[in-house]
Parts: sequence; structure tokens; C-alpha cells
Amino acid sequence: MSLPTTTKEYFWTKFGGTAENLSLRESPLEPMKSHEVLVKIHAVSLQFRDILVGSGPYSAKRLDQLVPCSDMAGEVLAVGKDAGSEWKKGDRVCANFLADHIAGETTLEILNTAHGGSIQGVLTQYRSFRSHSLIKIPDHLSYEEASTLPCAALTAYNALMGPSPVKGGDTVLILGTGGVSIHGLQFALASGARVIATSSSDEKLKIVSKLGAHHIINYKSTPEWHEKVLELTGGRGVDHILEVGGAGSLEHSLKCIRLGGGWIHMIGFVGGSVHLPTDNRFRYSIMKLECLTSVRLHDKLTVRGIQIGSVALFKDMNRLLAQHPEITRPVIDKVFPFEEARKAYEYLQSQAHVGKVVIKVA
Repeated sequence: MSLPTTTKEYFWTKFGGTAENLSLRESPLEPMKSHEVLVKIHAVSLQFRDILVGSGPYSAKRLDQLVPCSDMAGEVLAVGKDAGSEWKKGDRVCANFLADHIAGETTLEILNTAHGGSIQGVLTQYRSFRSHSLIKIPDHLSYEEASTLPCAALTAYNALMGPSPVKGGDTVLILGTGGVSIHGLQFALASGARVIATSSSDEKLKIVSKLGAHHIINYKSTPEWHEKVLELTGGRGVDHILEVGGAGSLEHSLKCIRLGGGWIHMIGFVGGSVHLPTDNRFRYSIMKLECLTSVRLHDKLTVRGIQIGSVALFKDMNRLLAQHPEITRPVIDKVFPFEEARKAYEYLQSQAHVGKVVIKVA
């Protein structure tokens, strides 16, 4: 069987607009380098970053005529002669979000290897990847399910299974019902923790209850939701918070985190002023928290910024997925065909989803 020489791919015709600026083209497939692996992409999952990259307010580097998206699952078609012995034709793989983040902490050079931003993305039929950026897919997952792992799942895993892993007996607060939040809910449950989940939608809260959340809070009808969290924990507060709301919710999170060792895991980019409580629980002030900085507050709690994760951490996560295949099975809200990628973007932007939005490529 001959290898493909062209690929159909989406690209941004310009930045600063909506999904209407996504265009589909057929392009020559760049020749595979000796250290690369050629992959047929079966599925791509979307994340909010994919909207930010195209709409304009995105601070990181972007290529012109960028092929979008970073999260994929696919099948190995060919292996370069210097790509190592780990890969063979037919292997099912994901690519790490940061192509060169193999292990340990990130550097500026590593941050400049982000798929769908600093380097070309994955919303394409075929693509060659640096061999060290690939990870095998757990056998029990479909391509669509596996496509949700590189960012949403790995970010949640890095947060809750990082320096201070969630353990049985802990109480974990999960904010929201997007991809990172749902994966976080599942990892917390797999670890034996008690989970409190929040959303502005009663319908979404019904879904997270079915997924196993022990307590649910509608933060729209309960604007002082931190008080409900303290009530549910007997005034103690929670051990971990998966914080995806940014400055809008951080004040509440700080009011219901357990002092003496609690962790707030910040997801995404946080901007603006944060008004900290002045009651007896806190006697300090911070005007701004940047997500990429971990801040230790008087040794009473940790606010930790999360920057996705490495290939090594991805492999660790896959072991947990294999050990708990059903409770951690990715939740997919809707799957769109490749030809309707723009509709997938629009659906994600509507925020009607629970879990992940996926595009089926092949």
C-alpha cells in the first residue's frame, strides 16, 4: 500500500474572528523526516484554547495559515529510520500537546512546540510527528475517546495526581463541566475521594451526579457557593479544588479551601484583580495571580498553576486509565464529521456541552 502524498486540512485564513475563518484545503503532505512517524488521524477533540487561537486574544506564538487543534488520536502508517524501535505500523497513538515535553518541567523552548499554535496542529487527515512526542493509546479506548486525552485529561491528571495526589478520604471540589473538569471528577472518584461539583446548569448537574459526584451546587442559584461547600465539609473546607473559573471564582475557592495543606489547581490563564477574603482564614492580599506561577501562601495552602503535562506523565496517566477503565472512560458530548468542523467549533463556543466535543476525521 502506497503512502499518501496529500492531506485535507483546515487552516485559519486570518485570526481575530469566528470559525468562519476556518477553511478546508488539500495540501501536499510534507515528506516524513527520519526521526518522525507518519500518522493517519482518526479523531480530534476540541478545547477552549482552539477558540482563543483563532479569535485573536491569544498571547502565545501562532503560525500564519495555522492548522488548528492539538488533541488527536490516530494510526501509525510509517516509521522513519531514526525514529526508534518503539513504533510500528498499525500502532494506535496520541501526540503530546507540547511535542518536546518529554519529562520534568517546561522551558521556553518546550513551550514553543505546542501543536496548533507554535507548530502546525492536527485538524488534518495525515501528519508526521516527532517520534518522542507520541504515546500509545490504552487498548480499551476508541479513537474518539483517546483524542480527549492530550490536554483535558492530562491537565486534570497533572493537577490532581501531581505533587500532592488526591487520596481516599480527601474531598475534591470540581468547578464546571467542561473536558478538564469531567476528567478531574473521574480521577478523583477513581482515587476514592468525595467529590463536590459545581455548574450554572441544573441539567448539567444531573449528568455529573450520574457520573458519580457526591454533592452538586448550582453556583448561579447559590452565588455564595463557598458557604455551601463549607457546610458540606463541616467548616473544614476541601482538600483540592480544580479551579477553571479564574478571577471570577478564585475568591470563593480561597474561602472554602482547607487551611494547613489544601491545594488550588489553576487551569488556564487568569487575569485581572483577585479580591481576597479578609476574615480570620486569610490575613494577606495578592492583587494578581498568574496561572503559570505556583504561590505558597504562609504555608497554609498552595495555589498551583498547571501547564498540561509531559510524555512521561501521559504514560503514568494511561496506567491509571487501564486500572480503572470504566470510571475514567472519557465523556464525549457530541461527535461531528470532518466536513462539519466549523459546526463543532460553534457548538463548543455555545458552552452547551458536558465533557468533550470531538471531530471524526477518518
